[in-house]
Amino acid sequence: MYITITPQKLGGSYSQSVADYVDYLEKENQGLEQQNMEHFFNQYGDEISTKEVVKEIDGNTAKLKKTEPKYYSVTISPSKYELKQLQNSSSDLKAYTREVMKDYVASFHREINGRPITIDDIKYYAKIEHQRKFKGTDFQVKENQPYATKILQLKQDIRRIETSKMDGDILKLKYKISQLEKEAPHRQNGKRIVQGMKKEGNQSHIHIIVSRKDASNSVSLSPGSKYKASEVVMNGKNVKRGFDRDTFFAKAEKTFDKQFGYKRNYAETYQAKKDFIKNPKRYFSVLMGLPANEKVAAFKILGKSGVPMMNIPTNKAQLAIRAFKRLKRGVDVALKSSSIGV
Repeated sequence: MYITITPQKLGGSYSQSVADYVDYLEKENQGLEQQNMEHFFNQYGDEISTKEVVKEIDGNTAKLKKTEPKYYSVTISPSKYELKQLQNSSSDLKAYTREVMKDYVASFHREINGRPITIDDIKYYAKIEHQRKFKGTDFQVKENQPYATKILQLKQDIRRIETSKMDGDILKLKYKISQLEKEAPHRQNGKRIVQGMKKEGNQSHIHIIVSRKDASNSVSLSPGSKYKASEVVMNGKNVKRGFDRDTFFAKAEKTFDKQFGYKRNYAETYQAKKDFIKNPKRYFSVLMGLPANEKVAAFKILGKSGVPMMNIPTNKAQLAIRAFKRLKRGVDVALKSSSIGV
């Protein structure tokens, strides 16, 4: 599971409307028949129009400054292992979204009128997408890049020969290009993986637009708050504040596991990501201590994520003497490229 929470910020300023983002999320519907389209939905409604989404989010910004985000974007990307657990990506992920948004509100350390925040206190609209493209940060693209650079240079040389700006054998250069295409380490359907190429297989994920203001348009609820769980005196009263992302990420993971009966391996848990960042030696030590079948599964997950498997120790003793820094760097790349679903 890979989850991000980001403010609406695009470029150097905050847009005063959600319209551009809504249009962006409609890209997959272009050219599809009505029955095949994915529509916006919320806790209680399906097939919500883009016009309604824009109207409701844009109209729920009372007292927010131009320098403040009007909404937040929550993106939830299940791993391919998690997606295999689903019976129907669209309906299952809609049901999951409605449960995970309860986890979202429960992660606020806030009260409204002296009571805890509930799902009815927030205004959100979500949409399921089924396609993803390779990004420049994906390890497949990065490891293919040296080949892409050489191929580009050869193509430029061919153009120079064709315009008589240099001498050379075009057929030989084309042969070199074909060889480089074959030698590139990462391919999909026989083609070298490049940035912008659509990823094969089930790529279903969730985009959620959450208004910064509560449903009554009177209280500001920011999941980007730097305060986790604390109280502050305001106007002579103790006021709770903050949003605990750790709580939300952990709950979202547990909700998925419970809802779909998913048996999560340590290598794909949120706790594993925290261990890796804060105590890498403990991370790999736990991996080594897993039961044999779970360890095999963990190594498979890491291998599919681009971690250099030849550097992974096979027991705890080797952990202290192997090239730990190189291994850590490999896992770090996989985490940053969202390849490991934690």
